[in-house]
Amino acid sequence: MAEEHIWVVEDEPKIAHLLRDYLVQAGYRVSCLDRGDRALEAIGEAVPALILLDLMLPGVDGVELCREIRKTSNVPIIMVTARVEDVDRLIGLEVGADD
Repeated sequence: MAEEHIWVVEDEPKIAHLLRDYLVQAGYRVSCLDRGDRALEAIGEAVPALILLDLMLPGVDGVELCREIRKTSNVPIIMVTARVEDVDRLIGLEVGADD
């Protein structure tokens, strides 16, 4: 069985590498993207099994990226963010994040 592909869309290198290391250790194939606009371009070429998505990204922010992905895909999206306000969580869920 082929390993599942997970995208980590995170512009903070330390966080992206930490997430990648844990996922690789668990047997997943991982791609790290550091800009929302690059992730938006890549989603047209391949759809991963899961996207871990930061809210604050250069290029296209995580909220807009999630909204655009939802127009064409039901891939599971989990928001990964340092923001702690309830409104940020609600916005993420309203635009299509799964958690």
